[in-house]
Amino acid sequence: MHVLVLGGTTEARRLAGILAGTLPAGARVTSSLAGRVASPKLPPGEVRVGGFGGADGLAEWLRTHRVDALIDATHPFAGTISFHAASAAAAAHVPLLALRRPGWVPVGGDRWHPVGSLDEAAAALPALGRRVFLTTGRMGLAAFAGLGSLWFLMRSVDDPDGPHPARMEVLLDRGPFTLDGERELIRRHRVDVLVTKDSGGDATAPKLTAAREAGIPVVVVRRPPVPEGVPVAATPEEAMEWLAGLRD
Repeated sequence: MHVLVLGGTTEARRLAGILAGTLPAGARVTSSLAGRVASPKLPPGEVRVGGFGGADGLAEWLRTHRVDALIDATHPFAGTISFHAASAAAAAHVPLLALRRPGWVPVGGDRWHPVGSLDEAAAALPALGRRVFLTTGRMGLAAFAGLGSLWFLMRSVDDPDGPHPARMEVLLDRGPFTLDGERELIRRHRVDVLVTKDSGGDATAPKLTAAREAGIPVVVVRRPPVPEGVPVAATPEEAMEWLAGLRD
């Protein structure tokens, strides 16, 4: 069996590690990373970096490399590759599973403002605060570039490029983050509104607790849907059960 895992998420690395340690002799796991992070954490097993050239290129790669199962473990907001994976898997007749960590759920005391896009998040900000903790990554900063009256603390793994807010401080850091650390960031920078994508998981969730404790609003960008008809697993262990079903 040859399993291709798409993505550089924590779940993708965990799955690759499990597969590398449990696949029988002669079986392979290949992890594909988009290459958008300068120094990504590499998973066990074979690794390829870079795009496939769209759905057709991915379908050809699946055929050429005799892939038996495709697992889309990309970031919940990496929507384009998920639809390419669905098209490619159908064209190459390869079983496809989406591995998606569950989204976050608000609790008592949260002041969440769900929105459908980064543009909607930007439109909501002027009515909510003046000092913004922006944790949506370095892609898509152009949506906030016109908010010249607001100040932004933008956190990402790599330096941003392209249009961005004029009043912006960049914090280069990689999760997981601690609750004490997030509390200190909000206090030190006098943050009065947080912007995040509904990425789910534990690595970046402490910012939500810190925002709730500080009583500040949180603009939450809803995640895009998984392509219709693609089965979904919430954990690497569930993905392993799906793979075991293919072998039965």
